[in-house]
Amino acid sequence: MVAPRANWKGFIKFGEVACPVALYTAASSSERIAFNTLNRKTGNRVKREFVDSETGDPVERDEQVKGYEIENGQYVILEPDEVAAAVPDSDKTLRIDAFIPCNEIDDIYFDKPYYLAPDKMGTDAFVLLRDGMKKAKVAAIAHTVLFRRVRTVLIRPHGKGLIATTLNFDYEVRSSEDAFEQLPDLKIEGEMLQLAEHIIGTKKGSFDASTFDDRYEAAVAELVKAKIEGRALPKKKAPAASKPSDLLQALRESAGIGRKTEPKRTAANVNKGTSRKKAAKPAAAKTKPAASQTRRAG
Repeated sequence: MVAPRANWKGFIKFGEVACPVALYTAASSSERIAFNTLNRKTGNRVKREFVDSETGDPVERDEQVKGYEIENGQYVILEPDEVAAAVPDSDKTLRIDAFIPCNEIDDIYFDKPYYLAPDKMGTDAFVLLRDGMKKAKVAAIAHTVLFRRVRTVLIRPHGKGLIATTLNFDYEVRSSEDAFEQLPDLKIEGEMLQLAEHIIGTKKGSFDASTFDDRYEAAVAELVKAKIEGRALPKKKAPAASKPSDLLQALRESAGIGRKTEPKRTAANVNKGTSRKKAAKPAAAKTKPAASQTRRAG
Protein backbone atom coordinates (compact mmCIF):
# COMPACT_ATOMS: atom_id res chain seq x y z
CA MET A 1 0.00 0.00 0.00
CA VAL A 2 1.30 3.45 -0.92
CA ALA A 3 1.93 5.65 2.10
CA PRO A 4 -0.32 8.72 2.23
CA ARG A 5 1.22 12.03 1.26
CA ALA A 6 1.36 14.69 3.95
CA ASN A 7 -0.45 17.96 3.23
CA TRP A 8 1.72 19.86 5.69
CA LYS A 9 4.76 19.18 7.85
CA GLY A 10 5.98 21.16 10.83
CA PHE A 11 6.07 21.10 14.63
CA ILE A 12 3.44 21.04 17.34
CA LYS A 13 4.43 22.98 20.44
CA PHE A 14 2.91 22.96 23.93
CA GLY A 15 4.83 24.88 26.56
CA GLU A 16 8.50 24.34 25.77
CA VAL A 17 7.89 20.87 24.33
CA ALA A 18 7.92 20.52 20.54
CA CYS A 19 7.77 17.53 18.23
CA PRO A 20 7.68 17.14 14.44
CA VAL A 21 4.25 16.31 13.03
CA ALA A 22 2.51 15.89 9.68
CA LEU A 23 -1.05 16.62 8.57
CA TYR A 24 -2.89 14.16 6.32
CA THR A 25 -6.25 14.70 4.65
CA ALA A 26 -8.98 12.94 6.65
CA ALA A 27 -11.82 13.49 4.17
CA SER A 28 -11.53 13.75 0.41
CA SER A 29 -13.91 14.10 -2.54
CA SER A 30 -11.42 12.71 -5.08
CA GLU A 31 -13.34 9.44 -5.36
CA ARG A 32 -16.56 11.13 -6.43
CA ILE A 33 -17.81 10.80 -9.98
CA ALA A 34 -16.55 13.73 -12.07
CA PHE A 35 -18.05 15.13 -15.27
CA ASN A 36 -16.47 16.84 -18.25
CA THR A 37 -18.19 19.66 -20.11
CA LEU A 38 -18.70 18.79 -23.77
CA ASN A 39 -19.87 20.45 -26.96
CA ARG A 40 -23.27 18.88 -27.58
CA LYS A 41 -22.84 19.07 -31.37
CA THR A 42 -19.33 17.63 -31.69
CA GLY A 43 -18.97 15.63 -28.46
CA ASN A 44 -15.61 17.28 -27.87
CA ARG A 45 -14.50 18.68 -24.52
CA VAL A 46 -14.66 22.44 -24.13
CA LYS A 47 -11.99 24.52 -22.42
CA ARG A 48 -12.36 27.59 -20.27
CA GLU A 49 -11.09 30.85 -21.67
CA PHE A 50 -10.82 34.25 -19.97
CA VAL A 51 -12.00 37.16 -22.06
CA ASP A 52 -12.14 40.91 -21.50
CA SER A 53 -15.66 41.76 -20.30
CA GLU A 54 -15.76 44.91 -22.45
CA THR A 55 -13.81 44.10 -25.61
CA GLY A 56 -14.52 40.34 -25.69
CA ASP A 57 -10.85 39.68 -26.55
CA PRO A 58 -9.11 36.64 -24.97
CA VAL A 59 -6.72 37.50 -22.10
CA GLU A 60 -3.59 35.36 -21.84
CA ARG A 61 -2.45 34.06 -18.44
CA ASP A 62 0.52 36.48 -18.28
CA GLU A 63 -1.87 39.41 -18.67
CA GLN A 64 -4.24 38.30 -15.92
CA VAL A 65 -3.86 40.08 -12.56
CA LYS A 66 -5.89 40.16 -9.34
CA GLY A 67 -7.97 43.21 -8.49
CA TYR A 68 -10.08 44.40 -5.56
CA GLU A 69 -13.22 46.35 -6.43
CA ILE A 70 -13.49 49.61 -4.46
CA GLU A 71 -16.35 51.14 -6.45
CA ASN A 72 -18.58 50.05 -9.29
CA GLY A 73 -16.12 49.15 -12.03
CA GLN A 74 -13.12 50.66 -10.17
CA TYR A 75 -10.39 48.26 -9.02
CA VAL A 76 -7.13 48.28 -7.09
CA ILE A 77 -4.68 46.06 -8.99
CA LEU A 78 -2.61 43.65 -6.88
CA GLU A 79 0.54 42.23 -8.46
CA PRO A 80 1.51 38.61 -7.66
CA ASP A 81 4.64 39.63 -5.74
CA GLU A 82 2.59 42.11 -3.66
CA VAL A 83 0.09 39.39 -2.73
CA ALA A 84 2.93 37.00 -1.86
CA ALA A 85 4.56 39.62 0.37
CA ALA A 86 1.28 40.20 2.24
CA VAL A 87 0.81 36.50 3.08
CA PRO A 88 1.90 35.78 6.70
CA ASP A 89 5.25 34.06 7.08
CA SER A 90 5.02 30.47 8.24
CA ASP A 91 7.47 29.06 10.75
CA LYS A 92 5.81 25.65 10.39
CA THR A 93 4.81 25.61 14.06
CA LEU A 94 1.41 24.58 15.38
CA ARG A 95 1.27 26.48 18.68
CA ILE A 96 -1.22 25.34 21.29
CA ASP A 97 -2.86 28.39 22.90
CA ALA A 98 -5.19 26.67 25.37
CA PHE A 99 -6.75 23.38 26.44
CA ILE A 100 -10.54 23.40 26.57
CA PRO A 101 -13.39 20.94 27.31
CA CYS A 102 -13.97 18.66 24.31
CA ASN A 103 -17.58 19.74 23.79
CA GLU A 104 -17.07 23.49 24.22
CA ILE A 105 -16.96 24.41 20.51
CA ASP A 106 -20.17 24.32 18.46
CA ASP A 107 -19.54 22.05 15.48
CA ILE A 108 -20.93 24.73 13.15
CA TYR A 109 -17.40 26.19 13.37
CA PHE A 110 -15.80 22.96 12.08
CA ASP A 111 -14.20 23.37 8.65
CA LYS A 112 -11.97 20.50 7.47
CA PRO A 113 -10.47 17.57 9.40
CA TYR A 114 -6.88 16.33 9.11
CA TYR A 115 -5.10 13.43 10.76
CA LEU A 116 -2.19 14.69 12.86
CA ALA A 117 0.62 12.17 13.29
CA PRO A 118 4.25 12.27 14.47
CA ASP A 119 6.77 12.78 11.68
CA LYS A 120 9.89 10.61 12.05
CA MET A 121 11.42 11.54 15.43
CA GLY A 122 9.48 12.93 18.38
CA THR A 123 7.04 10.09 18.96
CA ASP A 124 7.51 10.19 22.75
CA ALA A 125 6.43 13.84 23.00
CA PHE A 126 3.51 13.18 20.64
CA VAL A 127 2.23 10.22 22.71
CA LEU A 128 2.69 12.26 25.89
CA LEU A 129 0.46 15.02 24.48
CA ARG A 130 -2.14 12.54 23.19
CA ASP A 131 -2.40 10.56 26.42
CA GLY A 132 -2.35 13.68 28.58
CA MET A 133 -5.28 15.13 26.64
CA LYS A 134 -7.18 11.84 26.87
CA LYS A 135 -6.72 11.64 30.62
CA ALA A 136 -7.73 15.27 31.15
CA LYS A 137 -10.61 14.90 28.65
CA VAL A 138 -9.67 18.09 26.86
CA ALA A 139 -9.08 19.37 23.33
CA ALA A 140 -6.48 21.93 22.28
CA ILE A 141 -6.87 25.23 20.46
CA ALA A 142 -3.86 26.04 18.31
CA HIS A 143 -2.94 28.35 15.44
CA THR A 144 -0.51 28.29 12.56
CA VAL A 145 -0.16 29.34 8.93
CA LEU A 146 -1.75 26.67 6.74
CA PHE A 147 -1.85 27.05 2.98
CA ARG A 148 -0.89 30.75 3.16
CA ARG A 149 -3.53 31.69 5.74
CA VAL A 150 -3.42 31.93 9.53
CA ARG A 151 -5.80 29.25 10.73
CA THR A 152 -7.25 28.32 14.10
CA VAL A 153 -7.14 24.57 14.66
CA LEU A 154 -8.97 22.32 17.11
CA ILE A 155 -6.88 19.29 18.11
CA ARG A 156 -8.45 16.20 19.71
CA PRO A 157 -7.28 12.67 20.53
CA HIS A 158 -8.36 10.26 17.81
CA GLY A 159 -7.47 6.57 17.98
CA LYS A 160 -3.67 6.17 18.06
CA GLY A 161 -3.11 9.77 17.00
CA LEU A 162 -4.71 13.19 16.94
CA ILE A 163 -7.20 14.85 14.63
CA ALA A 164 -6.77 18.52 13.74
CA THR A 165 -9.85 20.35 12.47
CA THR A 166 -9.50 23.80 10.96
CA LEU A 167 -12.14 26.17 12.30
CA ASN A 168 -14.23 28.77 10.53
CA PHE A 169 -13.73 32.33 11.67
CA ASP A 170 -16.59 34.03 13.47
CA TYR A 171 -17.35 36.29 10.50
CA GLU A 172 -17.70 33.22 8.26
CA VAL A 173 -20.44 31.61 10.38
CA ARG A 174 -23.89 32.98 9.65
CA SER A 175 -26.41 33.60 12.39
CA SER A 176 -29.16 31.01 12.79
CA GLU A 177 -31.70 33.76 13.51
CA ASP A 178 -32.15 34.53 9.81
CA ALA A 179 -32.65 30.86 8.93
CA PHE A 180 -35.28 30.31 11.65
CA GLU A 181 -36.91 33.74 11.51
CA GLN A 182 -40.08 32.51 9.78
CA LEU A 183 -40.52 29.53 12.13
CA PRO A 184 -43.69 30.13 14.20
CA ASP A 185 -43.82 29.56 17.95
CA LEU A 186 -45.72 26.28 18.17
CA LYS A 187 -46.11 23.92 21.11
CA ILE A 188 -46.93 20.31 20.35
CA GLU A 189 -48.27 18.23 23.23
CA GLY A 190 -50.66 15.42 24.06
CA GLU A 191 -51.10 12.39 21.81
CA MET A 192 -49.07 13.83 18.93
CA LEU A 193 -45.99 14.36 21.10
CA GLN A 194 -46.40 10.92 22.73
CA LEU A 195 -46.59 9.26 19.31
CA ALA A 196 -43.49 11.14 18.13
CA GLU A 197 -41.58 9.99 21.24
CA HIS A 198 -42.76 6.42 20.64
CA ILE A 199 -41.57 6.46 17.01
CA ILE A 200 -38.21 7.96 18.02
CA GLY A 201 -37.82 5.25 20.67
CA THR A 202 -38.38 2.48 18.13
CA LYS A 203 -35.77 4.00 15.79
CA LYS A 204 -32.90 4.33 18.26
CA GLY A 205 -29.57 3.02 16.98
CA SER A 206 -25.89 3.85 16.65
CA PHE A 207 -23.81 5.55 13.97
CA ASP A 208 -21.87 3.35 11.54
CA ALA A 209 -20.51 5.27 8.56
CA SER A 210 -20.05 2.06 6.54
CA THR A 211 -23.80 1.51 6.45
CA PHE A 212 -24.52 4.80 4.69
CA ASP A 213 -24.29 4.97 0.92
CA ASP A 214 -23.75 8.02 -1.27
CA ARG A 215 -27.03 7.64 -3.13
CA TYR A 216 -26.16 10.40 -5.57
CA GLU A 217 -22.96 8.62 -6.64
CA ALA A 218 -24.78 5.29 -6.93
CA ALA A 219 -27.62 6.87 -8.90
CA VAL A 220 -25.24 8.61 -11.32
CA ALA A 221 -23.22 5.40 -11.78
CA GLU A 222 -26.43 3.50 -12.57
CA LEU A 223 -27.49 6.25 -14.98
CA VAL A 224 -24.17 6.04 -16.83
CA LYS A 225 -24.49 2.27 -17.02
CA ALA A 226 -28.07 2.53 -18.31
CA LYS A 227 -27.05 5.04 -20.99
CA ILE A 228 -24.24 2.73 -22.15
CA GLU A 229 -26.66 -0.22 -22.32
CA GLY A 230 -29.31 1.87 -24.07
CA ARG A 231 -32.02 1.55 -21.43
CA ALA A 232 -33.98 4.15 -19.50
CA LEU A 233 -34.31 4.33 -15.74
CA PRO A 234 -37.81 4.41 -14.24
CA LYS A 235 -38.91 7.84 -13.01
CA LYS A 236 -39.40 8.13 -9.28
CA LYS A 237 -42.37 9.93 -7.76
CA ALA A 238 -41.46 12.46 -5.09
CA PRO A 239 -43.07 11.82 -1.68
CA ALA A 240 -45.84 14.23 -0.72
CA ALA A 241 -45.39 16.32 2.42
CA SER A 242 -47.79 15.55 5.28
CA LYS A 243 -50.51 18.17 5.67
CA PRO A 244 -51.09 19.56 9.17
CA SER A 245 -54.59 18.04 9.12
CA ASP A 246 -53.16 14.59 8.33
CA LEU A 247 -50.24 14.75 10.77
CA LEU A 248 -51.93 12.91 13.64
CA GLN A 249 -53.10 10.07 11.39
CA ALA A 250 -49.62 9.82 9.81
CA LEU A 251 -48.08 9.58 13.28
CA ARG A 252 -50.54 6.83 14.29
CA GLU A 253 -49.79 4.83 11.15
CA SER A 254 -46.03 5.31 11.68
CA ALA A 255 -46.43 3.92 15.19
CA GLY A 256 -48.43 0.97 13.84
CA ILE A 257 -51.67 1.92 15.54
CA GLY A 258 -54.96 3.39 14.41
CA ARG A 259 -54.54 2.32 10.76
CA LYS A 260 -57.54 2.98 8.55
CA THR A 261 -59.36 -0.15 7.41
CA GLU A 262 -62.13 0.15 4.85
CA PRO A 263 -64.81 -2.60 4.57
CA LYS A 264 -64.86 -4.53 1.35
CA ARG A 265 -67.61 -3.54 -1.05
CA THR A 266 -69.87 -6.41 -2.01
CA ALA A 267 -72.87 -6.70 -4.31
CA ALA A 268 -75.13 -6.71 -1.24
CA ASN A 269 -73.97 -3.37 0.14
CA VAL A 270 -72.95 -1.43 -2.98
CA ASN A 271 -76.25 0.46 -3.09
CA LYS A 272 -76.88 0.43 0.64
CA GLY A 273 -77.12 4.01 1.86
CA THR A 274 -75.48 5.02 5.12
CA SER A 275 -76.11 8.31 6.89
CA ARG A 276 -73.24 10.45 8.10
CA LYS A 277 -74.51 10.32 11.67
CA LYS A 278 -74.34 6.55 11.74
CA ALA A 279 -70.87 6.54 10.23
CA ALA A 280 -69.58 8.87 12.91
CA LYS A 281 -69.97 6.30 15.73
CA PRO A 282 -67.52 3.68 14.39
CA ALA A 283 -65.03 6.44 13.67
CA ALA A 284 -65.23 7.65 17.26
CA ALA A 285 -64.87 4.09 18.51
CA LYS A 286 -61.64 3.75 16.58
CA THR A 287 -60.19 6.85 18.18
CA LYS A 288 -60.48 5.66 21.81
CA PRO A 289 -58.26 2.58 21.58
CA ALA A 290 -55.61 4.65 19.80
CA ALA A 291 -55.43 7.10 22.71
CA SER A 292 -55.06 4.33 25.29
CA GLN A 293 -52.32 2.65 23.28
CA THR A 294 -50.48 5.96 23.06
CA ARG A 295 -50.39 6.25 26.86
CA ARG A 296 -48.87 2.79 27.09
CA ALA A 297 -46.25 3.72 24.47
CA GLY A 298 -45.21 6.85 26.35
